[in-house]
Amino acid sequence: MNNFNPADKIQDLQYFGEFGGVNPSISDSSTYTFLSAKTMFDTFEGNAEGCYLYSRHSSPMNLYLGKALAAMEGTETANVSASGMGAITPVLMQLCSAGDEIVSSRTIYGGTYAFMKNMLPNWGIKTHFVDITKLDVVEAAINENTKVLYCETVSNPLLEVADIESLAKIAKKHNLKLVVDNTFSPLSVAPGKLGADVIIHSLTKFINGSSDTVGGVVCGTQSFIDDLKNVNNGAMMLFGATMDSFRSASILKNLRTLHIRMKQHSYNAMYLATKFENDGLKVVYPGLKSHPSHELYNAMINQEYGFGGMMTIDVGTLDKANELMELMQNRNLGYLAVSLGFYKTLFSAPGTSTSSEIPLDEQKEMGLSDGLIRMSIGLDNDIERTYQMMKSCMTELGIL
Repeated sequence: MNNFNPADKIQDLQYFGEFGGVNPSISDSSTYTFLSAKTMFDTFEGNAEGCYLYSRHSSPMNLYLGKALAAMEGTETANVSASGMGAITPVLMQLCSAGDEIVSSRTIYGGTYAFMKNMLPNWGIKTHFVDITKLDVVEAAINENTKVLYCETVSNPLLEVADIESLAKIAKKHNLKLVVDNTFSPLSVAPGKLGADVIIHSLTKFINGSSDTVGGVVCGTQSFIDDLKNVNNGAMMLFGATMDSFRSASILKNLRTLHIRMKQHSYNAMYLATKFENDGLKVVYPGLKSHPSHELYNAMINQEYGFGGMMTIDVGTLDKANELMELMQNRNLGYLAVSLGFYKTLFSAPGTSTSSEIPLDEQKEMGLSDGLIRMSIGLDNDIERTYQMMKSCMTELGIL
Protein backbone atom coordinates (compact mmCIF):
# COMPACT_ATOMS: atom_id res chain seq x y z
CA MET A 1 0.00 0.00 0.00
CA ASN A 2 2.99 2.31 0.47
CA ASN A 3 3.41 2.75 -3.30
CA PHE A 4 -0.30 2.90 -4.17
CA ASN A 5 -2.52 5.85 -3.34
CA PRO A 6 -6.07 5.23 -4.58
CA ALA A 7 -7.14 8.86 -4.21
CA ASP A 8 -4.42 9.88 -6.66
CA LYS A 9 -5.68 7.33 -9.16
CA ILE A 10 -9.19 8.76 -8.94
CA GLN A 11 -7.85 12.32 -9.15
CA ASP A 12 -5.92 11.54 -12.33
CA LEU A 13 -9.03 10.43 -14.22
CA GLN A 14 -10.43 13.07 -16.54
CA TYR A 15 -13.68 12.78 -18.46
CA PHE A 16 -15.25 15.34 -20.79
CA GLY A 17 -18.96 15.63 -21.40
CA GLU A 18 -20.41 15.57 -24.89
CA PHE A 19 -20.40 19.37 -25.04
CA GLY A 20 -17.15 19.88 -23.14
CA GLY A 21 -18.70 19.63 -19.69
CA VAL A 22 -16.45 18.87 -16.73
CA ASN A 23 -18.86 16.04 -15.89
CA PRO A 24 -19.41 13.31 -18.48
CA SER A 25 -22.75 13.52 -20.26
CA ILE A 26 -25.43 11.08 -19.12
CA SER A 27 -26.78 8.83 -21.86
CA ASP A 28 -30.48 8.59 -21.07
CA SER A 29 -31.09 5.60 -23.32
CA SER A 30 -31.88 1.94 -22.78
CA THR A 31 -30.83 0.93 -26.29
CA TYR A 32 -28.40 2.23 -28.91
CA THR A 33 -28.49 2.45 -32.67
CA PHE A 34 -25.97 1.15 -35.22
CA LEU A 35 -25.01 2.46 -38.62
CA SER A 36 -24.45 -1.06 -39.90
CA ALA A 37 -25.75 -4.52 -39.09
CA LYS A 38 -22.20 -5.86 -38.91
CA THR A 39 -21.30 -3.45 -36.13
CA MET A 40 -24.31 -4.67 -34.15
CA PHE A 41 -23.15 -8.27 -34.63
CA ASP A 42 -19.59 -7.39 -33.59
CA THR A 43 -20.90 -5.63 -30.48
CA PHE A 44 -22.94 -8.70 -29.51
CA GLU A 45 -19.73 -10.72 -29.80
CA GLY A 46 -17.83 -8.19 -27.69
CA ASN A 47 -15.56 -7.14 -30.54
CA ALA A 48 -16.57 -3.51 -31.11
CA GLU A 49 -14.81 -0.92 -28.97
CA GLY A 50 -16.77 2.21 -28.12
CA CYS A 51 -20.13 0.82 -29.23
CA TYR A 52 -23.10 0.29 -26.96
CA LEU A 53 -25.77 -2.30 -27.43
CA TYR A 54 -28.27 -2.24 -24.57
CA SER A 55 -27.97 -0.64 -21.16
CA ARG A 56 -28.27 -3.92 -19.27
CA HIS A 57 -25.01 -4.89 -20.94
CA SER A 58 -23.23 -1.56 -20.61
CA SER A 59 -23.76 2.17 -20.84
CA PRO A 60 -21.32 5.08 -21.12
CA MET A 61 -21.89 6.29 -17.56
CA ASN A 62 -21.61 2.83 -16.04
CA LEU A 63 -18.31 2.37 -17.85
CA TYR A 64 -17.05 5.73 -16.57
CA LEU A 65 -17.89 4.77 -12.99
CA GLY A 66 -16.45 1.30 -13.43
CA LYS A 67 -13.20 2.72 -14.73
CA ALA A 68 -12.92 5.06 -11.73
CA LEU A 69 -13.56 2.26 -9.24
CA ALA A 70 -11.05 0.00 -10.96
CA ALA A 71 -8.50 2.79 -10.63
CA MET A 72 -9.35 3.08 -6.94
CA GLU A 73 -8.78 -0.64 -6.37
CA GLY A 74 -5.86 -0.98 -8.77
CA THR A 75 -7.54 -3.66 -10.89
CA GLU A 76 -7.71 -3.98 -14.67
CA THR A 77 -11.39 -3.12 -14.83
CA ALA A 78 -14.70 -3.17 -12.96
CA ASN A 79 -18.41 -3.52 -13.56
CA VAL A 80 -21.13 -1.78 -11.55
CA SER A 81 -24.50 -3.20 -10.49
CA ALA A 82 -27.77 -1.98 -9.02
CA SER A 83 -26.88 -3.06 -5.45
CA GLY A 84 -24.16 -4.64 -3.39
CA MET A 85 -25.98 -7.98 -3.45
CA GLY A 86 -26.29 -7.48 -7.22
CA ALA A 87 -22.49 -7.68 -7.26
CA ILE A 88 -21.98 -10.47 -4.71
CA THR A 89 -24.49 -13.01 -6.01
CA PRO A 90 -23.39 -13.11 -9.68
CA VAL A 91 -19.73 -13.38 -8.70
CA LEU A 92 -20.41 -16.50 -6.65
CA MET A 93 -22.65 -17.97 -9.35
CA GLN A 94 -20.05 -17.27 -12.02
CA LEU A 95 -17.29 -18.98 -10.04
CA CYS A 96 -19.28 -21.97 -8.76
CA SER A 97 -21.35 -24.75 -10.27
CA ALA A 98 -23.33 -27.65 -8.80
CA GLY A 99 -21.08 -29.73 -6.56
CA ASP A 100 -18.66 -26.89 -5.83
CA GLU A 101 -17.99 -25.51 -2.36
CA ILE A 102 -17.12 -22.17 -0.77
CA VAL A 103 -15.12 -21.46 2.37
CA SER A 104 -16.39 -18.21 3.85
CA SER A 105 -15.82 -16.08 6.90
CA ARG A 106 -18.55 -16.74 9.45
CA THR A 107 -18.95 -13.03 10.16
CA ILE A 108 -20.19 -11.40 6.98
CA TYR A 109 -23.09 -9.19 5.93
CA GLY A 110 -26.39 -10.91 6.74
CA GLY A 111 -27.62 -10.85 3.15
CA THR A 112 -24.45 -12.56 1.93
CA TYR A 113 -24.75 -15.15 4.69
CA ALA A 114 -28.40 -15.82 3.80
CA PHE A 115 -27.57 -16.24 0.11
CA MET A 116 -24.76 -18.67 0.84
CA LYS A 117 -26.62 -20.70 3.45
CA ASN A 118 -30.20 -20.66 2.15
CA MET A 119 -30.04 -20.10 -1.60
CA LEU A 120 -26.82 -21.63 -2.93
CA PRO A 121 -27.74 -25.16 -1.76
CA ASN A 122 -30.65 -24.99 -4.24
CA TRP A 123 -27.99 -25.04 -6.96
CA GLY A 124 -25.93 -27.72 -5.23
CA ILE A 125 -23.32 -25.30 -3.87
CA LYS A 126 -22.23 -25.75 -0.25
CA THR A 127 -20.60 -23.17 2.01
CA HIS A 128 -18.39 -23.84 5.04
CA PHE A 129 -18.41 -20.92 7.49
CA VAL A 130 -15.18 -20.55 9.48
CA ASP A 131 -13.34 -18.14 11.73
CA ILE A 132 -11.44 -16.26 9.03
CA THR A 133 -8.84 -15.04 11.52
CA LYS A 134 -7.61 -18.62 12.10
CA LEU A 135 -5.65 -19.56 9.01
CA ASP A 136 -5.24 -23.21 10.01
CA VAL A 137 -9.02 -23.53 10.36
CA VAL A 138 -9.52 -21.88 6.98
CA GLU A 139 -7.12 -24.25 5.25
CA ALA A 140 -8.58 -27.30 7.00
CA ALA A 141 -12.01 -26.48 5.55
CA ILE A 142 -10.71 -26.59 1.96
CA ASN A 143 -11.26 -29.77 -0.05
CA GLU A 144 -11.12 -30.90 -3.67
CA ASN A 145 -14.54 -29.33 -4.36
CA THR A 146 -13.67 -25.89 -3.00
CA LYS A 147 -13.61 -23.14 -5.61
CA VAL A 148 -13.91 -19.86 -3.66
CA LEU A 149 -12.46 -18.37 -0.50
CA TYR A 150 -14.68 -15.47 0.63
CA CYS A 151 -14.19 -12.80 3.27
CA GLU A 152 -14.70 -9.17 4.16
CA THR A 153 -11.62 -7.02 4.79
CA VAL A 154 -13.23 -5.82 8.01
CA SER A 155 -16.17 -8.02 8.89
CA ASN A 156 -19.75 -6.97 9.41
CA PRO A 157 -20.60 -6.49 12.24
CA LEU A 158 -17.83 -7.77 14.54
CA LEU A 159 -15.02 -5.85 12.82
CA GLU A 160 -12.73 -8.87 12.56
CA VAL A 161 -9.82 -8.27 10.19
CA ALA A 162 -8.95 -10.72 7.43
CA ASP A 163 -5.27 -11.34 6.73
CA ILE A 164 -5.75 -10.92 2.99
CA GLU A 165 -2.14 -11.50 2.03
CA SER A 166 -2.03 -14.83 3.88
CA LEU A 167 -5.48 -15.84 2.61
CA ALA A 168 -4.31 -15.07 -0.93
CA LYS A 169 -1.39 -17.46 -0.49
CA ILE A 170 -3.74 -20.17 0.72
CA ALA A 171 -6.07 -19.53 -2.21
CA LYS A 172 -3.22 -19.70 -4.70
CA LYS A 173 -1.87 -22.89 -3.12
CA HIS A 174 -5.24 -24.62 -3.58
CA ASN A 175 -6.11 -22.97 -6.93
CA LEU A 176 -9.05 -21.02 -5.47
CA LYS A 177 -10.38 -17.56 -6.18
CA LEU A 178 -10.13 -15.16 -3.24
CA VAL A 179 -13.16 -12.85 -3.23
CA VAL A 180 -13.01 -9.90 -0.81
CA ASP A 181 -15.83 -7.54 0.14
CA ASN A 182 -14.03 -4.25 0.84
CA THR A 183 -17.12 -2.16 1.67
CA PHE A 184 -15.95 -1.15 5.16
CA SER A 185 -12.47 -0.03 4.09
CA PRO A 186 -12.37 1.87 0.77
CA LEU A 187 -9.07 3.71 0.18
CA SER A 188 -7.64 2.32 3.43
CA VAL A 189 -7.07 -1.15 1.98
CA ALA A 190 -6.56 -2.32 -1.62
CA PRO A 191 -7.17 -6.10 -1.45
CA GLY A 192 -6.08 -6.60 -5.05
CA LYS A 193 -2.62 -5.32 -4.15
CA LEU A 194 -2.52 -7.94 -1.38
CA GLY A 195 -3.41 -10.83 -3.69
CA ALA A 196 -7.22 -10.91 -3.85
CA ASP A 197 -8.67 -12.02 -7.20
CA VAL A 198 -12.03 -10.24 -7.01
CA ILE A 199 -12.95 -7.16 -4.96
CA ILE A 200 -16.56 -6.22 -4.24
CA HIS A 201 -18.08 -3.06 -2.78
CA SER A 202 -21.53 -2.00 -1.82
CA LEU A 203 -21.41 1.48 -3.34
CA THR A 204 -24.40 2.34 -1.16
CA LYS A 205 -22.13 2.90 1.82
CA PHE A 206 -18.97 5.01 2.14
CA ILE A 207 -18.26 5.35 -1.57
CA ASN A 208 -21.52 7.13 -2.35
CA GLY A 209 -21.74 8.55 1.16
CA SER A 210 -25.12 10.28 1.04
CA SER A 211 -27.56 7.40 1.73
CA ASP A 212 -29.62 8.22 -1.36
CA THR A 213 -28.52 5.44 -3.73
CA VAL A 214 -27.92 1.70 -3.71
CA GLY A 215 -25.26 0.19 -5.92
CA GLY A 216 -22.47 -2.35 -6.15
CA VAL A 217 -19.28 -3.04 -8.07
CA VAL A 218 -17.08 -5.98 -8.97
CA CYS A 219 -13.41 -5.17 -9.56
CA GLY A 220 -11.07 -7.69 -11.17
CA THR A 221 -9.31 -8.80 -14.29
CA GLN A 222 -10.58 -7.91 -17.74
CA SER A 223 -11.15 -11.59 -18.52
CA PHE A 224 -13.29 -12.17 -15.41
CA ILE A 225 -15.38 -9.05 -15.94
CA ASP A 226 -15.84 -10.07 -19.58
CA ASP A 227 -17.09 -13.46 -18.36
CA LEU A 228 -19.57 -11.77 -16.02
CA LYS A 229 -20.90 -9.63 -18.89
CA ASN A 230 -21.05 -12.39 -21.52
CA VAL A 231 -24.46 -12.33 -23.24
CA ASN A 232 -24.70 -16.14 -23.22
CA ASN A 233 -23.49 -17.17 -19.76
CA GLY A 234 -22.44 -14.07 -17.84
CA ALA A 235 -24.10 -13.91 -14.42
CA MET A 236 -24.08 -10.10 -14.15
CA MET A 237 -25.55 -9.83 -17.64
CA LEU A 238 -28.21 -12.49 -17.18
CA PHE A 239 -29.24 -11.71 -13.58
CA GLY A 240 -30.04 -8.20 -14.76
CA ALA A 241 -29.07 -6.10 -11.72
CA THR A 242 -28.12 -3.12 -13.86
CA MET A 243 -27.32 0.29 -12.41
CA ASP A 244 -29.24 3.25 -13.77
CA SER A 245 -27.10 5.84 -15.58
CA PHE A 246 -28.32 8.72 -13.42
CA ARG A 247 -27.33 6.81 -10.29
CA SER A 248 -23.93 6.07 -11.78
CA ALA A 249 -23.43 9.77 -12.45
CA SER A 250 -24.38 10.62 -8.87
CA ILE A 251 -21.97 8.08 -7.38
CA LEU A 252 -19.15 9.20 -9.66
CA LYS A 253 -19.54 12.78 -8.39
CA ASN A 254 -19.52 11.64 -4.78
CA LEU A 255 -16.50 9.40 -5.34
CA ARG A 256 -14.39 12.52 -5.87
CA THR A 257 -14.78 13.51 -2.21
CA LEU A 258 -14.29 10.02 -0.78
CA HIS A 259 -10.73 10.72 0.37
CA ILE A 260 -11.83 13.76 2.36
CA ARG A 261 -14.76 11.92 3.91
CA MET A 262 -12.82 8.78 4.84
CA LYS A 263 -10.19 10.81 6.69
CA GLN A 264 -12.90 12.48 8.77
CA HIS A 265 -14.84 9.27 9.37
CA SER A 266 -11.63 7.60 10.58
CA TYR A 267 -10.55 10.55 12.72
CA ASN A 268 -13.91 10.77 14.44
CA ALA A 269 -14.21 7.02 14.99
CA MET A 270 -10.72 6.83 16.48
CA TYR A 271 -11.52 9.74 18.78
CA LEU A 272 -14.76 8.24 20.08
CA ALA A 273 -13.37 4.70 20.37
CA THR A 274 -10.43 5.92 22.44
CA LYS A 275 -12.62 8.05 24.71
CA PHE A 276 -15.22 5.35 25.31
CA GLU A 277 -12.62 2.66 25.96
CA ASN A 278 -10.98 4.95 28.51
CA ASP A 279 -14.41 5.39 30.09
CA GLY A 280 -14.61 1.63 30.61
CA LEU A 281 -16.94 0.66 27.77
CA LYS A 282 -16.37 -2.53 25.79
CA VAL A 283 -15.31 -1.04 22.44
CA VAL A 284 -14.18 -2.77 19.26
CA TYR A 285 -12.33 -0.64 16.73
CA PRO A 286 -9.35 -1.76 14.59
CA GLY A 287 -7.46 1.42 15.48
CA LEU A 288 -7.35 0.51 19.16
CA LYS A 289 -4.38 -1.49 20.42
CA SER A 290 -6.88 -3.67 22.27
CA HIS A 291 -8.24 -4.96 18.95
CA PRO A 292 -6.83 -8.49 18.43
CA SER A 293 -5.84 -7.68 14.84
CA HIS A 294 -4.63 -4.13 15.40
CA GLU A 295 -1.05 -4.80 14.34
CA LEU A 296 -2.14 -6.76 11.26
CA TYR A 297 -4.54 -4.04 10.14
CA ASN A 298 -2.05 -1.30 10.89
CA ALA A 299 0.38 -3.01 8.49
CA MET A 300 -2.30 -3.43 5.80
CA ILE A 301 -3.78 0.04 5.57
CA ASN A 302 -2.85 3.21 3.80
CA GLN A 303 -2.17 5.26 6.93
CA GLU A 304 -3.45 8.47 5.36
CA TYR A 305 -7.04 7.19 5.48
CA GLY A 306 -6.92 5.66 8.93
CA PHE A 307 -8.76 2.71 10.43
CA GLY A 308 -12.20 3.43 9.05
CA GLY A 309 -15.47 4.79 10.35
CA MET A 310 -16.97 1.64 11.91
CA MET A 311 -16.91 0.77 15.60
CA THR A 312 -18.99 -1.25 18.04
CA ILE A 313 -19.84 -0.82 21.69
CA ASP A 314 -21.44 -3.43 23.93
CA VAL A 315 -23.90 -2.12 26.52
CA GLY A 316 -24.92 -5.52 27.88
CA THR A 317 -28.54 -6.08 26.83
CA LEU A 318 -30.75 -5.47 23.81
CA ASP A 319 -33.15 -3.36 25.89
CA LYS A 320 -30.29 -1.12 27.00
CA ALA A 321 -28.96 -0.90 23.44
CA ASN A 322 -32.39 0.12 22.14
CA GLU A 323 -32.82 2.70 24.91
CA LEU A 324 -29.46 4.26 24.13
CA MET A 325 -30.01 4.37 20.37
CA GLU A 326 -33.45 5.92 20.76
CA LEU A 327 -32.11 8.54 23.17
CA MET A 328 -29.17 9.43 20.94
CA GLN A 329 -31.55 9.82 18.00
CA ASN A 330 -33.82 12.08 20.07
CA ARG A 331 -30.77 14.20 20.93
CA ASN A 332 -29.94 14.61 17.21
CA LEU A 333 -26.71 12.61 17.51
CA GLY A 334 -27.58 10.37 14.60
CA TYR A 335 -30.16 7.94 13.29
CA LEU A 336 -31.36 4.55 14.43
CA ALA A 337 -30.89 3.07 11.00
CA VAL A 338 -29.06 0.35 9.12
CA SER A 339 -26.36 0.97 6.51
CA LEU A 340 -23.24 3.09 6.92
CA GLY A 341 -21.16 5.89 5.47
CA PHE A 342 -23.66 8.73 5.97
CA TYR A 343 -22.63 12.23 7.09
CA LYS A 344 -24.43 11.66 10.40
CA THR A 345 -23.75 8.72 12.68
CA LEU A 346 -25.92 5.65 12.07
CA PHE A 347 -26.43 3.06 14.79
CA SER A 348 -28.18 -0.31 14.94
CA ALA A 349 -28.24 -3.52 16.95
CA PRO A 350 -26.99 -5.94 14.27
CA GLY A 351 -28.31 -9.07 15.97
CA THR A 352 -31.86 -7.88 15.27
CA SER A 353 -31.17 -6.00 12.03
CA THR A 354 -28.32 -6.39 9.52
CA SER A 355 -27.26 -9.81 10.89
CA SER A 356 -30.73 -11.09 11.78
CA GLU A 357 -30.46 -13.69 9.01
CA ILE A 358 -27.86 -15.50 11.14
CA PRO A 359 -29.54 -17.92 13.60
CA LEU A 360 -29.34 -16.91 17.27
CA ASP A 361 -27.21 -19.89 18.27
CA GLU A 362 -24.68 -19.02 15.57
CA GLN A 363 -24.72 -15.35 16.60
CA LYS A 364 -23.87 -16.42 20.14
CA GLU A 365 -21.11 -18.76 18.95
CA MET A 366 -19.40 -16.02 16.94
CA GLY A 367 -19.65 -13.50 19.77
CA LEU A 368 -22.48 -11.31 18.47
CA SER A 369 -24.09 -10.29 21.75
CA ASP A 370 -27.56 -8.83 22.34
CA GLY A 371 -26.12 -5.58 23.64
CA LEU A 372 -23.84 -4.91 20.69
CA ILE A 373 -24.38 -1.60 18.90
CA ARG A 374 -22.76 -1.10 15.50
CA MET A 375 -21.95 2.53 14.84
CA SER A 376 -21.04 4.16 11.54
CA ILE A 377 -19.45 7.36 12.78
CA GLY A 378 -20.40 10.52 10.90
CA LEU A 379 -18.53 13.57 9.69
CA ASP A 380 -19.16 15.68 12.82
CA ASN A 381 -17.04 18.82 12.85
CA ASP A 382 -16.72 19.05 16.66
CA ILE A 383 -16.22 15.43 17.71
CA GLU A 384 -15.53 16.40 21.35
CA ARG A 385 -19.02 17.92 21.48
CA THR A 386 -20.43 14.68 20.05
CA TYR A 387 -18.53 12.64 22.61
CA GLN A 388 -19.82 14.71 25.52
CA MET A 389 -23.41 14.42 24.27
CA MET A 390 -23.14 10.66 23.75
CA LYS A 391 -21.52 10.23 27.15
CA SER A 392 -24.36 12.21 28.71
CA CYS A 393 -26.87 9.80 27.16
CA MET A 394 -24.94 6.82 28.49
CA THR A 395 -24.69 8.34 31.97
CA GLU A 396 -28.40 9.09 31.98
CA LEU A 397 -29.18 5.43 31.23
CA GLY A 398 -26.67 4.03 33.72
CA ILE A 399 -24.37 2.61 31.04
CA LEU A 400 -21.50 4.80 32.30
